[in-house]
Amino acid sequence: KLCGYLNKLGIKGPIKTWKSRWFFYDENKCRLLYYRTTQDINPLGSIDLSSASFDCKMENGEGVFEIRTPSRTFTLKAISKQAMMYWLQQLQMRRWEFCNSQSRFPVGSSQLVNEPLAGKTSSKNSVFVFIFIDVVDKEDFLPLVKTPTEAVGLKAASLPAPQTSTALQNISLKHPWTEIQNTVYNICGSKQLWGSNSNVFSFDEFQEHPENVDEEQEAEVEAGCAVKEGTLEDGRVGPRLNWIRKAWWMNSGFPGSEELSREKNSVDKVSVLQQQILTLTEEVKSQKELVKLLHKALEAAQQEKRVSSMYLTAAEDKDRLELVRHKVRQIADLTSRLEALEQEKKELEQILTLRDTHIRELKEHVQLLMEKNHAKQEVIMTLTEQMARELSDPLQEANTITVETLYKQQEEIEHLKDDIDAYKTQNQFLNSEIHQVSRLWTSVAENEKALLMKCACLQARNCQMESKYLTVLRKLQEAVPGLPNSHAELVKNLIQEALQWDVKEEAEEGFNLNPVSEYDEYGFMTVPDYEIEDWKLLAKIQALEIKSNKLRSQEIVEKPLRDRWNSLGELSPCAELKSLIRSGIPVEHRQRVWRWLVSRHCSPVPGHYQRLLEQSRSTEHPACRQIELDLPRTLTNNKHFSSPTSQLIPKLRRVLLAFSWHNPAIGYCQGLNRLAAVALLVLEDEESAFWCLVYIVENLMPADYYSDTLITSQVDQRVFKDFLSEKLPRLTAHFEQYRIDVSLITFNWFLVAFVDSLVSDILLQVWDAFLYEGTKVIFRYALAIFKYNEEEILRIHDSVEIYQYLRFFTRMITDGRKLMNIAFNDLNPFPMKLLRNRRSMHREELEAELCELEQIKAAYVKERAEQGP
Repeated sequence: KLCGYLNKLGIKGPIKTWKSRWFFYDENKCRLLYYRTTQDINPLGSIDLSSASFDCKMENGEGVFEIRTPSRTFTLKAISKQAMMYWLQQLQMRRWEFCNSQSRFPVGSSQLVNEPLAGKTSSKNSVFVFIFIDVVDKEDFLPLVKTPTEAVGLKAASLPAPQTSTALQNISLKHPWTEIQNTVYNICGSKQLWGSNSNVFSFDEFQEHPENVDEEQEAEVEAGCAVKEGTLEDGRVGPRLNWIRKAWWMNSGFPGSEELSREKNSVDKVSVLQQQILTLTEEVKSQKELVKLLHKALEAAQQEKRVSSMYLTAAEDKDRLELVRHKVRQIADLTSRLEALEQEKKELEQILTLRDTHIRELKEHVQLLMEKNHAKQEVIMTLTEQMARELSDPLQEANTITVETLYKQQEEIEHLKDDIDAYKTQNQFLNSEIHQVSRLWTSVAENEKALLMKCACLQARNCQMESKYLTVLRKLQEAVPGLPNSHAELVKNLIQEALQWDVKEEAEEGFNLNPVSEYDEYGFMTVPDYEIEDWKLLAKIQALEIKSNKLRSQEIVEKPLRDRWNSLGELSPCAELKSLIRSGIPVEHRQRVWRWLVSRHCSPVPGHYQRLLEQSRSTEHPACRQIELDLPRTLTNNKHFSSPTSQLIPKLRRVLLAFSWHNPAIGYCQGLNRLAAVALLVLEDEESAFWCLVYIVENLMPADYYSDTLITSQVDQRVFKDFLSEKLPRLTAHFEQYRIDVSLITFNWFLVAFVDSLVSDILLQVWDAFLYEGTKVIFRYALAIFKYNEEEILRIHDSVEIYQYLRFFTRMITDGRKLMNIAFNDLNPFPMKLLRNRRSMHREELEAELCELEQIKAAYVKERAEQGP
């Protein structure tokens, strides 16, 4: 028998749910009946398969297929893909047999076999079960799907029904009386079956057709009359036929009768009975839900009854009249709704007529398609037989290859083997060539590196020789007054020739590792253009010395230091970072490190700089005039500031004006222009340069360093003299002997942090350490500069010559590495606590002196006032 559980998609408005149903195929009418459980006696509905089509789409999900009838589409779902294919194949075969048969029964000669009902049947009530024996044509062009016994067939009836999430979900709310009838029969039907022939309910009353039923309900009533012999004249199902159907289900599938008696194992019997108890418990739950629905209907009827009672019990005619009017309004509303429904009914009838016409056309089209399908099946069968015959004898195909073809293939194989051997030999030769070329390339690279180092050494020596040559010329220049005129003219010509020699053009004539350009990375002139000829010669000597030192330290010092900076990750204060900063920050890392140093101690306020610029544009600051005077005098040896039209001049103006409004106590002090200019050269962004200037003035330098009195700057000069006498006593004694006041030279060093005093490479190296460690670095480098030139100063024994030498001797420092070692190694220890104590002591002394001077000044003014004109 074709029967089993399937999930049916129920649609109620926008709600779609899957409901488990027991499906049974009726061969007499080609209908697929479906029940809620295997124990039900009345079907919930049926599907007419005679004019139906089948479809399964992969996007719907595994096991989902559709049965499309002219009236509606049924969506079903099997437990697996195999079960779905079995159902589709069997339904298609049964429909095909039914449509091709000329009589009521299929060509396969379904037989009716009468068997007495086993079990508790009495001789008085003999019950017969209809068993359909189908003879299926085995020669179908599609291979038959193996029957899934766990989901299809009579054995599936003994298995538990698929469970739903709630008890009410599987109940059909469209057929409440059918549900009640089936449930009551499932609970006590067996007693009624064996005890008497009467039913619990009046089936005749239940099976009467209502006047207004939908198409599905009519189909369900028709499905209840599947067997012609059990159908009454008025279309109702007799009670005896219902009991016969139930008895057949109990004998064939349900585990309560014959199937249970066949169990040999008592444990299996207990499990089957427990499953039956669970099924009945679910039935009771579902019936409770149905009773709740009936209670709601009963409450609505009682409400209507109360309204009628109110009308009857009304004491006055006015109240009754109001009730009657209310009823009249309801009747009018219902009448209008009825007219609208009748109009809609007419429209639906017209649509139904059109659909019937369309259905007839579709049937004709389906008939044509079926004929075409039949023809295609015959063609497929023919091709299948032909393919089977061709594949049955594989030796025949192999024999078609001639001896000549085999010979050609063997010959081609031999040629390919020869080619492979040739390619292998060629590959070995090329590998040896590549190995030789690699060795040559490695050797050439090593030789090139050695030559480059040798060239660098030669260039360094050449620069030293040129520097010594210029030094000799300078000495000769000093001795020109004592030389003959011819010799003096020769010396003068040699000096002019040396000054006109362009380092850059000379470097381009030959091979040079580091060609000396006119300007460095930040725009500073490598050879400053001094007006005094003697100073020009010194600048030339200094440029050659600096180039020589760079060439010598390129491979030994600069490259390892650059590798250490490249391997440095996130910046954080530590001893390694301090050591790297003291050695000098490479150009490519300097801007990032300076930004980090400024933001670490001075948090920039967003929008503050723009507000200061707006204020400077709207209101003129008192220091604006002095700023305009100092702008042309800022870094005259730098190409970015050498001309009034230079790009950085407007930026420098805005930075200084913004600072004057930011710090009204200082406003503007000469020297701040140089600090801001160096910050602009490195940081490039004017707002970053502004915050760097704020960091230097307000965080690094002591208070009142740039005030009107410059009191802290004067204190630092006294502290520096103390350190100079302690660290360099011979030089201090020499200065005292010739009455040299070093503060005339060093005051500007401290005020602008050596700007315009040291060459650019050494200056930026000093600033790297100054921004990280503070003003102590200025003391260290100031002492280191005197230590670097101590012997030269001690050889001068004239105060005027000493002052002249101190004016430019910082420009003669060419070895920044040596100066750094003196500052941070030779001058140790240099504790910050000692510096603070010295500053405090000298500040008290200076303030006392200033107070005394103020008193003397006041006394003098008073005395002049008393004397009168």
